Amino acid sequence: MTYIAKPRLHHPTLQTNKVGYTRRDYEGRISTLCAGCGHDSISAAIIQACWELDIEPHRVAKLSGIGCSSKTPDYFLGASHGFNTVHGRMPSVLTGANLANRDLLYLGVSGDGDSASIGLGQFANAMRRGVRMCYIVENNGVYGLTKGQFSATADRGSRSKKGVINSDSPVDLVGLALQLGATYVARSFSGDKAQLVPLIKGAMAHGGAAFIDVISPCVTFNNHGGSTKSYDYVRQHNEAVSRIDFMVPGAEITTDYPAGSAIDVQQHDGTTLRLRKLHPEYDPTDPYAAMNYMQKHAAHGEVVTGLLYLDPLATDLHTSLNTCAAPLNTLDVDVLCPGSKALDKINAALR
Repeated sequence: MTYIAKPRLHHPTLQTNKVGYTRRDYEGRISTLCAGCGHDSISAAIIQACWELDIEPHRVAKLSGIGCSSKTPDYFLGASHGFNTVHGRMPSVLTGANLANRDLLYLGVSGDGDSASIGLGQFANAMRRGVRMCYIVENNGVYGLTKGQFSATADRGSRSKKGVINSDSPVDLVGLALQLGATYVARSFSGDKAQLVPLIKGAMAHGGAAFIDVISPCVTFNNHGGSTKSYDYVRQHNEAVSRIDFMVPGAEITTDYPAGSAIDVQQHDGTTLRLRKLHPEYDPTDPYAAMNYMQKHAAHGEVVTGLLYLDPLATDLHTSLNTCAAPLNTLDVDVLCPGSKALDKINAALR
């Protein structure tokens, strides 16, 4: 395996943000994903968002699980804290890290298999507990590392690369996030950077559990006619995934269209994905209206994108547990173990 390293030297004229970093300072290693993979577009959007927010890279903790999506934290924020957990367990590890050090900004990156199958319980409890983080699911509807089996988010009736029809109902992570109490819920498309970057910026700055479901077509296993996670289907309603066994490097599929409109996105294999962007008058403060709006347009084969729900008065797990303002990992033994008198006082209060 050949490893290609990026040059460490930066051109002296590169633009810097308010904290003195160039955009290159937010990058990571060179991606090993398939050419044209939507996940790389999401990595680029994260890099752009953190640079524009003037976040110091060492203030970010990025965590992931297992899968193509969970490889991507290696491709951005190379100077940040990082931890690659086991399959589906990213939310609980992130929760523990967040409780230990509340001063960091937490970015959880997962996939539809990692969050909607083996990690569904972990996802659900992180949302309902209000763990402060930006939780991004790179959703392509397949298990890319194990050759394209359906994931739990694959739509009923969707066809695999081998021609198999999915007969199972899909798990709607956006609907679950709304029901479980997430206070920032959004959906976007990997090829729509103009929409995705602001959504990530809002999620990173949010004071509670922020969730973004990003439709990210798999160019190798889920970008063909009949797939509802293909580039074409998402631009048309949003669909696509290639049928070829040998991947020829392809051009990244991007799109930009006005708020309140729909667009058909042509995929590499000729299929189409239909996207609908929220209109400017949309009210994101009503979670029940958000669910009805998504279901209404889903019935017409449209994938609604944008900020679906926001609670401007969101609180997080630290507020619920009434933890101290100082990060727990900074407390010394005298504070953590105040002695028998303090213990007697606690026990007396429980009698």
